[in-house]
Amino acid sequence: MIVYIYPVKTAFTERDILMLRSKHTVIPLAFTQSPVALPFFFVLQFFQVILLLPFTSHYMCFFGGYHSVIPVFLGKLFSIPTFIQAGGTDAVNMPSINYGNYRKKWLKKATTYSFMNCSKILPVAESLVAYDYSYDSNIPKKQGLKNLIPNLKTQIEVIYNGFDAELWKDLGKKRTPYSFITVAKGISKTQRAKVKGIDLIENLAKEFPEYHFTLIGDAEYIPKSKNIQVIGSLNQDEIVTILNQHQYYLQLSTSEGFPNALAEAMLCGCVPIGSAVGDIPNIIAETGFILEHRDISKLKNIISSLDQDLFSKHSQMARKRIILNFTYEKRQNALLSLFHS
Repeated sequence: MIVYIYPVKTAFTERDILMLRSKHTVIPLAFTQSPVALPFFFVLQFFQVILLLPFTSHYMCFFGGYHSVIPVFLGKLFSIPTFIQAGGTDAVNMPSINYGNYRKKWLKKATTYSFMNCSKILPVAESLVAYDYSYDSNIPKKQGLKNLIPNLKTQIEVIYNGFDAELWKDLGKKRTPYSFITVAKGISKTQRAKVKGIDLIENLAKEFPEYHFTLIGDAEYIPKSKNIQVIGSLNQDEIVTILNQHQYYLQLSTSEGFPNALAEAMLCGCVPIGSAVGDIPNIIAETGFILEHRDISKLKNIISSLDQDLFSKHSQMARKRIILNFTYEKRQNALLSLFHS
């Protein structure tokens, strides 16, 4: 039995649990992201994993942090293989935007302990292992697990995110010309909006009042421009429909590992425009446009250079890129190969 532990339930955790349940029994355990609730959840988690201990063959943690400390400790104590999927915030240190586990003393200790003592680390992106960051000059250059934990010796295996091309698809419908879309939750919080590059989108909307911009995921966000439409959380089918109404997908994050929404939008035929952060350039490759530095003038140049005659070609290339490189089956097979019945 696999005990799957995460700080918060997401579409990504549900996807992975579904993948693993094709061959194994999986018990999901939610933790918390609330500092106030931490003591209670440490006690709750301890009793949960102790009760499940006689039946547990593996632990799988989504991200490293407070929630992974007890599973890693018990895994080491009782020789239970413990895997941690590094996803983003657990592999970066970005104090200027108040982001990353390593800017807080105790969270840093918990994250470092977890990664140093687990059986294997499973980053969803190569950049989370180690890379030189250059997008925002206010952020330290050395990012990734090996840079932030210099004496890290735990085995690392990159398993990219994978996507269902039958669910996320191009419906072949007419799209609004010069329409741009972003999917991001929690952007009504200033820090989250900065991480996701929403301020750049606001700037674009002001500069290009004749273009249409859509933000999906947080109904509480109040846009500054009339040509920005805000839509709250939607189910997957609704997101597919709206993505198919837009031409371009904006992934202008200051920090990312492997953004799922970017790949899903590309499968739906949106041409990607992304920041040179994490694995975004690798995902987009030659199918779209990369903003090398957090420079609004350079971003405006990209938007000004968009050619409607080339949209269809880039749209097809974007979908094909994900189908060839980041399939649901590839990720599922890689995850299942970790476990032995």
